Amino acid sequence: MSKRIKSNAFLIAISAVVLGLIAGGLLMISIGSNPFEGFYFLFRGGLMSTERVGNTIATAITLMLVGLSVAFAFKTGLFNIGASGQMLIGGLAATMVAHYIFIPRPLYLLVIIVASFLAGAVWGIIPGFLKAKFNVHEVVATIMMNWIAYWSIFYFVPAYLKGPSLETESKSIAIEQSLRSPFLTKIFGGGSINLGIVVAIVSVIVIKFILDKTTLGFELKAVGSNRYCAEYAGIKVNRNVIISMMIAGGLAGLAGMTYYTGYSRNMQIGVLPQMGFDGIAVALLGASNPIGVFFSALFFGLLQSGKGFMNAMTDVPPEIADTIIATIIYFTATSVLFSKFWDRVGKKSRRRKEDSSAKKESVK
Repeated sequence: MSKRIKSNAFLIAISAVVLGLIAGGLLMISIGSNPFEGFYFLFRGGLMSTERVGNTIATAITLMLVGLSVAFAFKTGLFNIGASGQMLIGGLAATMVAHYIFIPRPLYLLVIIVASFLAGAVWGIIPGFLKAKFNVHEVVATIMMNWIAYWSIFYFVPAYLKGPSLETESKSIAIEQSLRSPFLTKIFGGGSINLGIVVAIVSVIVIKFILDKTTLGFELKAVGSNRYCAEYAGIKVNRNVIISMMIAGGLAGLAGMTYYTGYSRNMQIGVLPQMGFDGIAVALLGASNPIGVFFSALFFGLLQSGKGFMNAMTDVPPEIADTIIATIIYFTATSVLFSKFWDRVGKKSRRRKEDSSAKKESVK
């Protein structure tokens, strides 16, 4: 049964991607563009050189961590729509560490990772606590926390991080204080890939282990499946809700660290990071599975990295790539229909095999 569920999840994801690409091709035709040319330059833009591959991976790093954040909350039956705010707070903590703490690099990297995780976790605990103790819907609470984080940046950046003659952004982080790595930069021909890739891969492995191999993971999934049955079985539902949102917030905080100290190297006021919402798409396409999120993030990173090149080489607007992503999300959200379709296909295939084996037995 579990193998069938996993195969169905894979087929659903592939179906959503294929249908999304077909919809994007039809949109290109409708505006008079050649879809084959458009897709060629879209994918080439993210893969044509080692630098482009590095930029694709750099984009995927943040999406991977945000996707993990949303997926982890999904496992407990929670919808973490506050990843953008958690990214901002995690990024703020990491940026302040980068500007004010000067210690040996190995220890420094540990400090910046812990600081960003804890900051995001605190931002996640608050809606988790409100959900557990007062049944405040996590969607409402996390949206409100997004805007609290958004306006907090208006204060902290000008007060503590503003560079000379800069009014709307923090001073740039020095390379040696950022997540940039000369070794990785050299390998990828100057791409913006950074040490966040290590953080993202380790996070995927750790979250996979927690969900599949620990008592905590079992309890979290039990609460997500049916909180009333879980409570009847003696599982502390409220505690698990808080822990789930804490870990989800911490992962989004790490995403903020990789973006603001690895990819961007500064913070701007008045910007709520869109990747916090893109993570929902990554989690949906990845079926809330850490391994699925890993590959889903790479795919969306490829689309995000290649859309500018597609627009430069053809008359296809970059918004087409965003439309493809939106369409993929739509088809992924209607996964029940795909599940029923592939179940029917599987049943017909099994019946044919059973009929053919029965005929062989009768002949014998």
